[in-house]
Amino acid sequence: MITRNIPYHTVVNAVKDLVIRIAYELPGDVKQALRDAVGRESNPRAKHSLEQLIENYRIAEAEKIPLCQDTGLAVAFVEWGTQTAITPPHDKPDATITDAINEGIASGYKEGFLRKSVVAEPLNTRDNTNTNTPAVIHLTVVPGEHLRIWLMAKGGGCENKSQFRMFNPTEKKEVIAGWIVETAKNAGANACPPFVVGVGLGGDFEQCCLLSKKALLRDIGSQHPQPFYAQMEKELLQAVNASGLGPQGLGGDTTALALFIETAPCHIASLPVAVNIECHSHRHGRITL
Repeated sequence: MITRNIPYHTVVNAVKDLVIRIAYELPGDVKQALRDAVGRESNPRAKHSLEQLIENYRIAEAEKIPLCQDTGLAVAFVEWGTQTAITPPHDKPDATITDAINEGIASGYKEGFLRKSVVAEPLNTRDNTNTNTPAVIHLTVVPGEHLRIWLMAKGGGCENKSQFRMFNPTEKKEVIAGWIVETAKNAGANACPPFVVGVGLGGDFEQCCLLSKKALLRDIGSQHPQPFYAQMEKELLQAVNASGLGPQGLGGDTTALALFIETAPCHIASLPVAVNIECHSHRHGRITL
């Protein structure tokens, strides 16, 4: 039973504001992670690079300009309560939650003077849509009457370095861990380290990749609720940072700020693993309506 109606334009305006905010302001946990990295970094050149990244986010926030010239592909994770409905406007009686999110994104990229980076089709003309839409939207129906939207502006350089591999279910943990670390290391300077690394374990082909991206929404400093995976996150982060790639690929102790694992049940014959790389400009935020 529907107990709550949310006006269409309430969603549009909330998404628009969130788009602009994440383009200009890093979340507090990312800022703190960069500051903490400066204190740990032993390489003077790497320390200077980290200090420049901190200065960059200070200028962007103070002057209301984008954190990066690549203002990203908009990726939304949506929890839609079963008791909630969207009230469409009179001039758009068939409008949906997807329409509202895309309209909010288009408005945010226009009003925020953000670069539009979406092409309408991938191989032939690659004409720009000039709106930065359509967004990639993942919708989950949940109990209750809330509407919650997580939004990420995903840059092309880091996204291009993400990888998927289907392992045999008999493969050892050490082999899988080695591949994850090597994938992060091979992302190199083009993915703008220090990274946030999302890892998906389990599910099937498409769910595993989705898990790796959803992992990036976790707060830096959090850990997996299961001790086995929490320990694996810790070990993998240490191994990635021991690679020596460092900030901007110039060497140092700080190749990644965080590494998160998300898991799902999988087929007895499968062991899918996905790694999704996020750059230091880890632009994401959440709204609840």
